[in-house]
Amino acid sequence: MQGAMPPEGRITRFAPSPTGPLHLGHAYAALIAAQRAGAGQFLLRIEDIDQSRCRADYEAQIYDDLRWLGLTWPMPVMRQSTRAPAYRAALARLAGLGVLYPCACSRADIRAALSAPQESAPVHGPDGLVYPGTCRARPMAQAQPDDALRLNLRAALARVPALSFHEAGPLHAPLQPLNPDWMLEHVGDVVLSRRDMGTSYHLSVVVDDAAQGISEVTRGDDLFEASFIHILLQALLELPQPSYYHHKLIRDSEGKRLAKRDDARAIAQFRSDGATPQDIRLMLGL
Repeated sequence: MQGAMPPEGRITRFAPSPTGPLHLGHAYAALIAAQRAGAGQFLLRIEDIDQSRCRADYEAQIYDDLRWLGLTWPMPVMRQSTRAPAYRAALARLAGLGVLYPCACSRADIRAALSAPQESAPVHGPDGLVYPGTCRARPMAQAQPDDALRLNLRAALARVPALSFHEAGPLHAPLQPLNPDWMLEHVGDVVLSRRDMGTSYHLSVVVDDAAQGISEVTRGDDLFEASFIHILLQALLELPQPSYYHHKLIRDSEGKRLAKRDDARAIAQFRSDGATPQDIRLMLGL
């Protein structure tokens, strides 16, 4: 675990996916990241590994909305769609450690396995239903082109010492130790390479944060539990560990987290209605 870095040397990032318009929740995340960077550096990264859902016009709108909010960042912007060699190298290293296995299970297969009479109640983790381990005994030598690749969590935990991370946000205690028993029950063997992408969120975010020298990851509290996956991958890949700052989520009047399909709260809609950047900041309490 690394200690907190002083603001003057802090490197933060905002990493949206161009799959829809930015909403108030995105504005809050971006502004918090820029605020946390202080006199350090605020970076923008485009998480576009899901090419089936990403659109160039949404990406252009991201740049336009963020500039309207008064944010600036160094160019060029890192785009995950150009990072496949780095992800393949990370997967090869993990395979060499013996902590990957190929998985042919669909979501329907997983639901069916977990609903079998002999199974206990399904557990939901950071990636949805915790995988029951159906393909865990398959060796990498049997991997097929359309297989996903999963992390053998038990094997991975056996290869690293006790881990923890520094939490700089106000919602959690500053020291966050990784609990192996909790990980096995509530996280399980997460996917690190999806069939149609060659990577996954968990793998790419860890590899890219290291490549960009991110010293503090700022993001919504919905990703707090995923941080334990990420520090485990950082240890396995021998990558530096940043500190983390998990902030509150912006919700609608019914308490639901905002989604990209919620056009009424899109930044572009507020702009069209005549709002100013200062109006947005006031709405968000910044």
